[in-house]
Amino acid sequence: MTTTPADMDVRRITDAELPAWMRAAKTGFLRPPTVTDADVAARRTAHVGSRTYGAFDAGSCVATFRSFPQELTAVGGTPVPADAISNVAVLPTHRRRGILTRLMSEDLTAAKDRGDVVATLIAAEYRIYGRYGFGPATSAAEWTIDVPRTGLDPHWPGPEDGGRIDFVDLEEIRKTGPELHERLRRGQPGAVSRTDVWWETDTGVLRAYGEWSEAFYVAYRSADGELQGLVSYKADDHWGDAKQPLNTATVEWLIATTPAAERALWRYLCSIDWVVRVKSGARSPDDLLPYFLPDPRAASITTQTDWLWVRILDVVRALEARTYGGTGALVLEVADRAGFTGGRFLLEAGPDGASCTPTGRGADLTLDVATLASLWLGDESAPRLAALGRLGEERAGAALEADALLRTPRRPWCPDMF
Repeated sequence: MTTTPADMDVRRITDAELPAWMRAAKTGFLRPPTVTDADVAARRTAHVGSRTYGAFDAGSCVATFRSFPQELTAVGGTPVPADAISNVAVLPTHRRRGILTRLMSEDLTAAKDRGDVVATLIAAEYRIYGRYGFGPATSAAEWTIDVPRTGLDPHWPGPEDGGRIDFVDLEEIRKTGPELHERLRRGQPGAVSRTDVWWETDTGVLRAYGEWSEAFYVAYRSADGELQGLVSYKADDHWGDAKQPLNTATVEWLIATTPAAERALWRYLCSIDWVVRVKSGARSPDDLLPYFLPDPRAASITTQTDWLWVRILDVVRALEARTYGGTGALVLEVADRAGFTGGRFLLEAGPDGASCTPTGRGADLTLDVATLASLWLGDESAPRLAALGRLGEERAGAALEADALLRTPRRPWCPDMF
């Protein structure tokens, strides 16, 4: 007899259940389900502070879900508390029974009670999370650079601005990386916080997510010695039949707080001997990268996709946390079928701040909470969503007014996968 979700045990797991939870998570993601004692010990450390849930059928773990504290940078630089969701998997034997709905409901209810403003996730599949109120809020693009076509001087001697490029070791990355990332995050809408566990995992101190191999780490320092950029990359070992090097350098991550640092790091990557191709990793869709090259067509987009998804849990705090590009007032009718934050709100925004209050005035725009999430970080167009039928314009011109208030000069970007 098929077990219904109501009959299953859905809850936070115990420490003793972590190996079974890990095996279920690997199975759900089509990865070899082998779990060693070392894997469990590393995961146990990595999960400190997390909310780790499982669904159990007759004592067996059949679904996994984890959330953890995070900060998300709103437009203007204010960090808001977020409930970051990861490791969502339901075994193929137990799909389509409402298990994820139970897990999501428990987690989002707890997040709302804690006072989190939003929940966040990176969606493996597009069609799953809209029904829980999540909307795609940032996009990402990956470029592949054909180095010989760039027009760059292959004998580049180093930065022309007086800065310098140096290799740095793992200890230096653990020491300087977090502070540099914080500087980036404070000015980048859509960026999320990185924990100590993130840096320990990246540099091999903690090996909680499979095999680890050391990357190459390179730093850019300005002429006055300030650290302004770091890049982590790996390279393959591929040679042509005529003993010609055909290697690819793949960027794991690149963070830079100035355009000069960005330019220098990409220029460095394109100057490495034997490297004929550079893969950029996930970047902002309006990244400056192609235009650092004499021939921007040498950088072709090989991936373009939605990235960070956001679920707003508190409309008032979310809209008051961000800044706005102009002055205006809008009445938003926000539908939230889960009941966390729906209602009709008057948004009054200007350069000095914004207020968002419940109102009885007639709505200018009607939308659901997932659509509001797509607009909140400034990446989406209100008129575009109206054309798609995802937003109702109750007053003529209101969608254009919303666009003038909400859109940002540069697109939001989340540099991280979680």
